[in-house]
Order: sequence, then C-alpha cells, then structure tokens
Amino acid sequence: MNHAVKLIGGLMLVFVLSGIVESQAQEKTTSIRTDNQRTNELCLNCHAHNYFNYNNTVENKLVKHKMEPGMRIDTILFYQSNHKTFKCTDCHSEDFKTWPHAAEVRMEPQMNCIDCHGGDEKYAKYQFEKIEEEYALSTHAIRHAGDFTCWTCHEPHSYKISARNDSIIKKIIAYDNNICLSCHNNINKFELISDNEKPNIIAKHDWLPNQARHFQNVRCIECHAHVQDSLLVAHNIQPKEKAVKLCQECHSKNSILMNSLYQYQLKSKATGLGFDNEVMLDSSYVIGANRNIYLNKISLAIFLLVLAGIAIHSVLRIVSKK
Repeated sequence: MNHAVKLIGGLMLVFVLSGIVESQAQEKTTSIRTDNQRTNELCLNCHAHNYFNYNNTVENKLVKHKMEPGMRIDTILFYQSNHKTFKCTDCHSEDFKTWPHAAEVRMEPQMNCIDCHGGDEKYAKYQFEKIEEEYALSTHAIRHAGDFTCWTCHEPHSYKISARNDSIIKKIIAYDNNICLSCHNNINKFELISDNEKPNIIAKHDWLPNQARHFQNVRCIECHAHVQDSLLVAHNIQPKEKAVKLCQECHSKNSILMNSLYQYQLKSKATGLGFDNEVMLDSSYVIGANRNIYLNKISLAIFLLVLAGIAIHSVLRIVSKK
C-alpha cells in the first residue's frame, strides 16, 4: 500500500514539474515575442501604414509621404505567419534602425530560406537543401537567375505554411494557387521579373476540359512541376512546353496526384478493404479509383469458372457426338 501511495505521489510530482517546465517555456516564448514586438514597433510605425511622416531638414518642415505598397507590412498577417516571433533586424541590417535609411543599406542582398534553415537539424524534415537543389533546376531559376528568389513566391512577412498543416485539400489548393497567381495574374508583380506580356491564364488553358473545376481541385504545380515524391512540395517548375496535358496522368490508378497533392493525407481505413486511390474519391474523378482488390479477384474467379464451364461443355459436346 505504501509503495502504491509513493508511486502515485511520484507520478503526480512528475506531472506537476512537467507542467511547470512547459508553462515556463511558454512564458519565455511569450516574453521573447512581446520584446520583439516592441522592437518591431520602431519599424512598423512607418511600414505598417499607408503614409509616413519625416522631417525635411532642407525645407525645415514635416512631410507626409505615401508608403510604397511593396514596403508596407500587414501586421495582422505578420503576427499570424511563421516568422511572427522574429525581430525585423533578424533578417534586415541593424543599420535600418537609423532614419533616414542610408542608400547603401537599402541595397543589401535579401536573405533566402537556406540562409537560416540550411544545415539545421530542427528543420531537417523539411529538406531545405533538397528544395534548393530542385529550385536551381527550375525554369524560374534558369530564366530569371538572381531576380527570382524564395520571396518572389513566399512573402516573408506573411508566409504561413499550409500544405503540411491543413488536412482540407481545397484550402491547400487555394493557398498554393494564389502563390502562383500573385505573379502570373498580377501585371505589376509580373513586370518586375519579366519583359514578356502577362499571359492570359484562361486563354492559355482553353484546351483543358472543365477548366473551372480543374482550377478549384488541382494546384498549378501538379501539372507544371517535376514531381519529386520525397519532397513535401515540388519546386522544380518546368517550362510550359513540358506541362502535363494527358488526362491519364492524373485520372488513373497510378495518378501522379498521389505523389504530390495527396501525399500529405494518409490513406484512409477504407484502403484496407482494397480500394485504389480511395483518398481521392471525395474530390476527384479517377478511373478505377473505387475498384476493390477482393472484388477484382472474385470477378476473375467467376470469369475463369465461366471459361472452364464453356471448355467442359465444348469437350462434352465433342465426346457425345462421337
């Protein structure tokens, strides 16, 4: 009895201590975030607004200026993003604390994902190094070189991971497609890296049957990227000439979607009953997806029995005639 009481007491102590440690860790994180938010206010006093004021020392007057859209930060999106605990100067030079900003500071190179996440065991599962290798092979990297960076697609002040955190496929599709459309359907952003005329997305895909349904149920990268099933998200964007256009590439038992869009979802329990691509049935039409291996075997057995019956009948007819 005494041993049981001691054991229960020990377990309770462990739970209490673990709760204290967890609480302290959360308090520390909250404290760091709060301190960083206070520090960021120095920057956001200007960069979170449409207009900012500064003192024109030449004319000796206070001037109100419009903030460039690309320099304006949505604080709500920032503090919901993956980088919400960062200070501005974690990525930008400390010299930005001085106003007016020096011209040479504004020319500083932007950091990329690999600068922070490369070689870090904490982020090893995301395979940033592999993503970097795949991206280097993409048409974006080859055609636009240094003009195209991680941040061209993944806005650092609002980027919030979705593909690995959201089980609702439609939300993943909408989020990822908006990344592509933020450039390919936005002439202002498109012209920053290309002298070509902005493509008409609808006209370019006029060959695609049920175009609207495809746009709602499939990501751009499903057809426009080389599928690397070991990566969480494909980054080797292919030239338009290599885009997938064959229906059977997706609408088949060996659908490429199983290695890309649906790789985040575990096969449901119904798969144990033998259904092919059962995970896709709710949102996509795939030839043979509702086939069941046991029904297939039964059907084959019946077919063979019918053939055997016909063969036996034929043999008996021949023998009877003799």
